Amino acid sequence: MSDLSRLLDNNRRWAERMERERPGFFRILAAQQRPRYLWIGCADSRVPANEIIDLPPGEVFVHRNVANLVVHSDLNCLSVLDFAVNVLKVSDIIVCGHYGCGGINAALAPSEGRIVDHWIRHVRDIAKFYKDDLERSSTPEAQARRLCELNVAVQVVHVRESPVLQTACESVKVHGWIYDVADGRLQDLTPMVDEVRALEPSCRLPA
Repeated sequence: MSDLSRLLDNNRRWAERMERERPGFFRILAAQQRPRYLWIGCADSRVPANEIIDLPPGEVFVHRNVANLVVHSDLNCLSVLDFAVNVLKVSDIIVCGHYGCGGINAALAPSEGRIVDHWIRHVRDIAKFYKDDLERSSTPEAQARRLCELNVAVQVVHVRESPVLQTACESVKVHGWIYDVADGRLQDLTPMVDEVRALEPSCRLPA
């Protein structure tokens, strides 16, 4: 059996189990989606949104990219944000980063000229802006962990300052979380957002 055939078999077993445990689940799910949450997270395969917060399909609207960035020129992300807020009427937006993020680590290393380097230049901007903060970390590993946290805080600011949120009702709350792959636990960084300075517009809103 090929790996892909195994995945299809996994799907059949999963669908049967879901229907057995929650009769009518797929019929209800097919009729509509009413997620309460928008999750903006990293594309890392170790950080699947629904699984780590233990919610079934239909509960979370998800957008993922390398290093969980919210860039104001990224129409993909802005379209997700607009649809989530103005059509799905989500009540909460969660920006979730994670320790050990490859995008963060790459931003702290010399550029290799790959396509992804154009994307993570946004993280490099954050690292430059918070250079003094990062240099207080005693090891490269601690510095990377701190940049993971700062990146989440800055992306929360980006969401809050986006045109979509500026015109949205005040009931939509934006949260910053970070996930530790080493123990599977989430930590709320939202209080930290108000403690860090937002990037200057020239860095915060790159072309």
